[in-house]
Amino acid sequence: MNLLEITSITAGYQEGIDILNGISLQVQPGSVTIIIGPNGAGKSTLLKTIYGFLKPRLGQIHFGGQDITSNLPHEIKHLGLSYIPQEFNIFPQLRVEENLMMGAWIFRRDKARVQQQLEHTYGIFPALYKFRKARANTLSGGQLRMLSIAKEVMTSPSLMLVDEPSAGLAPKIAAEAYEFLMQTRQALGAAILMVDHNMETALSLADYVYVVDMGRVRVYGPKAEFDVERIKGIIQECLMGA
Repeated sequence: MNLLEITSITAGYQEGIDILNGISLQVQPGSVTIIIGPNGAGKSTLLKTIYGFLKPRLGQIHFGGQDITSNLPHEIKHLGLSYIPQEFNIFPQLRVEENLMMGAWIFRRDKARVQQQLEHTYGIFPALYKFRKARANTLSGGQLRMLSIAKEVMTSPSLMLVDEPSAGLAPKIAAEAYEFLMQTRQALGAAILMVDHNMETALSLADYVYVVDMGRVRVYGPKAEFDVERIKGIIQECLMGA
């Protein structure tokens, strides 16, 4: 059974202007599925729609066999789905450990569980333990990306939605960001649905590929059917309106 199944989703930010136009997509348990496409294709909008920030006008979203089309973000998070946006999803003035605890706000009253998840998260990201008392605004770019990911690990999600993990990062730090994501996937057995412009790196990590254009799936399939040159060619066709 698919972990995530999106069926004919149509959505937009303004009435009468749809960004997603009947898009369908599936994510298998434990897999890495990447979404690639030109700017304005609807990639980030799709992640926001899955996570409940934007309500679809048509279509359905199922997660773990449950219809979450109308669910709110906090309800979706309870079910085991997390969202890591492009920007650093942290509170700059809070300490590292306080940020991690904010990641566990959906069960914040269960202090034993929060402590258990803290220990589990530090086990995955031991470097964060050394900085646990430091304010987030004193961390480097790579450390901030690590904290953004670790904050979502606090709920042990079975699926992480990741939007442009290398956006605005220097190449070395970007490489660390992908490493953090793969560490998380391995530790949790989680699936990843990732939007990315970094085609070569994203493709090297992927199990499945979707190329999206104008809010629709242009082509999709297992990684074996794609290489960077094929994807570049498809995107060029998209840009030329072919």
